[in-house]
Amino acid sequence: MRYRIAASDSFDLTFPLTPEYNQLGVSVQPDGFVTLYGIGDVKVQGQTVPELTETVKQTYEKLLHDPIITIVLKDFNKPYFIADGQVGHPGKYDLRADTTLTEAIAIAGGFTEDSKHSQVVLYRRVNDQWASAELIDVKKMESDRNLREDPYLHPGDMLFVPKNRISKIKPFLPSSGVGGYVPIK
Repeated sequence: MRYRIAASDSFDLTFPLTPEYNQLGVSVQPDGFVTLYGIGDVKVQGQTVPELTETVKQTYEKLLHDPIITIVLKDFNKPYFIADGQVGHPGKYDLRADTTLTEAIAIAGGFTEDSKHSQVVLYRRVNDQWASAELIDVKKMESDRNLREDPYLHPGDMLFVPKNRISKIKPFLPSSGVGGYVPIK
């Protein structure tokens, strides 16, 4: 899956044959537009780099005959996943390679003693308004020693590990330190 240009990304735009049109550090505004020399505002959000290259080329054909351009992304939203709930270190992590759900849990510090391994939720954005939620029984996968159903994460996925039932009632259970006994020395 190719990266799609997003707000706050930036890129260098170079014209090898007409360097007077070169622009370094072109920033994508929050509304998805960039401002190009001699052209004005152009919507680029949601395009891949090849699509962006074609859009800019077609736009500059109004000024230049068969322009040759090069676009290099400089600053962009790196792929990430979020681990939340009962993991050792909840937070946002870079998604650097193909990473499965169980690998992501390990990257986030593994399960805590309060984790409910059998009901890990994987949230995945479907579009701007919808996200899917899949319940995954990691405990069963690990006990069966079968990780074939261990899903690969997509950029922007969030995994949530809920508390187990015991951890929810633990504060209300009597502890061994409470009572009328005093140690004898």
